[in-house]
Amino acid sequence: MAPLPEPLFTVFTASYNRAHTLPRVYKSLQAQTLRDFEWLIVDDGSTDGSEELVAGWTAEADFPIRYLRQDHGGKHKAANLGAREARGELFLPLDSDDECRPEALERFAAHWKGIPDDRRPGFSAVTALCDDQHGEIVGSRFPHDPTDSDALEIRYRYGVTGEKWGFQTTAVRREFPFPEVDGQPNVPDAIVWNRISRHYRTRFVNEVLRTYHVDGDDSITQKSRAAAIWRAPAFALRWKITLNEELGWFRYDPRGFVRAAANYARFSWDDGRGFREQGRALTSPQAKLLHAAAAPLGYVLHRRDRQAAESA
Repeated sequence: MAPLPEPLFTVFTASYNRAHTLPRVYKSLQAQTLRDFEWLIVDDGSTDGSEELVAGWTAEADFPIRYLRQDHGGKHKAANLGAREARGELFLPLDSDDECRPEALERFAAHWKGIPDDRRPGFSAVTALCDDQHGEIVGSRFPHDPTDSDALEIRYRYGVTGEKWGFQTTAVRREFPFPEVDGQPNVPDAIVWNRISRHYRTRFVNEVLRTYHVDGDDSITQKSRAAAIWRAPAFALRWKITLNEELGWFRYDPRGFVRAAANYARFSWDDGRGFREQGRALTSPQAKLLHAAAAPLGYVLHRRDRQAAESA
């Protein structure tokens, strides 16, 4: 049998014990008006019957479904594996508890092809808006429709906030994998997106294509101070990168950078690294000065994290 042609999209889902929400994703993909895609699921060691559920869909679906397993490596390692195994030109993450509009893939493809041929090599992504399960847009809109920019400019210069959704080219996604921090199940997405933004542009569009569900205590967005201790290495890395690589944007959001410096100190202390060790990891005099100024606030936050962990 001849091999199947490579699809335009790999829709990627990382999953762990999500048999109760995966049907939402499957129904969204069944309804897509553009059929040029595969669904790639990386399971992180589920024990809730997810594999059997997906096997049934694989037998009936009219689009390719591939199911890979890893042993509790975390979402960021699942994403790296997904990017390595993807067969599509465009890599589109879709969380295991979310859904998208029937026209989502068709609209993403149209926006991508709408970038002029001579400019497209400088782009890696198209990003759209999300709403929540109540129909409210999450965060703010982009300043223009479309806005050709990058993740850093969108955040700092334009002040765009809230959950957004989009694809990266698979080639770029492989070029910028998530750092794999020992013992950490997740690494903040911003580490990768912000690094990509220094090399490639994104087309941002004011079109709602995904519904972002918050399912109470089950949602990955629910965090506590007790959990901050456990996630400290990944969060400290995230804020260290902000101080070392993004200070050129300081004038647009000085308060945000003070918070970043305080959080860098906070999570570094949570991770057992003292003030001097924290400072040695910063690469510019400006970053070191900002860290020193914000460290007292970071220490207060660290003490609150520690107290919450001890009482949990």
